[in-house]
Amino acid sequence: MKNLFLVLMIAFFGTAANAQAYTGKGDHKIQLGLSAWGYGTGITGTYDYGLNNLVSVGAGINGYFGNYKDHDKDNRVFVFGRVNFHLQEALQLPAKWDIYPGVDVGVLGRDFGIGAHIGARYFFTEKVGVFAEVGNNGSIGVSFNL
Repeated sequence: MKNLFLVLMIAFFGTAANAQAYTGKGDHKIQLGLSAWGYGTGITGTYDYGLNNLVSVGAGINGYFGNYKDHDKDNRVFVFGRVNFHLQEALQLPAKWDIYPGVDVGVLGRDFGIGAHIGARYFFTEKVGVFAEVGNNGSIGVSFNL
């Protein structure tokens, strides 16, 4: 039993040692989480694609269950494009961390929506991490490397 535990610990820490929060060009991320404030309270999903060491572009969708903008039930979905600026290299962060300010532009119900955020990611393993974003829309959840 001790040998099994030791092997599992080595495997976990060996995988965690290679975790990378942002790798630059060609990096793919999917994030799933809860929207805590902003245009409403609900769930969020985003996709980001790395263009270079500084910039990624992507898209997302937020579905709101309550606290809709202007109490209008037409404002239950925000579909948006996004641009993030990754500060990992500039701030000399460890490979497991990424801090990124960004902008979201899209459609909320029948209206145009725009938001700004600052986010942080931390990866436990090569494939799985956590994220938090605060700004016009705030969310917290799980991030996946593809």
